[in-house]
Amino acid sequence: MTEVELHTDGACLGNPGPGGWGCVLQCGAHRRELSGGAETTTNNRMELQAALSGLSALKRPCRVRLYSDSRYLVDAVNRGWLSAWQRRAWRKADRQPVLNVELWQQLAELLRIHQVTFHWVKGHADHPENLRCDELAVAAARRFRERT
Repeated sequence: MTEVELHTDGACLGNPGPGGWGCVLQCGAHRRELSGGAETTTNNRMELQAALSGLSALKRPCRVRLYSDSRYLVDAVNRGWLSAWQRRAWRKADRQPVLNVELWQQLAELLRIHQVTFHWVKGHADHPENLRCDELAVAAARRFRERT
């Protein structure tokens, strides 16, 4: 099975506001950078979208090491929240609906295809790939801000 490193980040200029996401995929000597955004969104949505876009770009099932500075994303998987939300019909422990449910559902589907391990990295802490993802995300958010 192909091994891939996926670095992700999301950004929002205001929360909500114009937002962007960026990701860097690395497989051996191959590297691919992706980015995008939305006119009105939240930082958490952009963090999720970065992971979704990176995983969706993979053409076949892969073993993926995903690195993110988003506790929201990493903890939801590593602490079992995502599995619990699914078991409770997309309700949190307090019975309130899960926010960003359509994005979490997409992620759950991609996790059935790929073997993904989630790793938290400290944001803005001289981690080169995280910094590059942040640059991509902020640039995308700025493009959406300029449109309004």
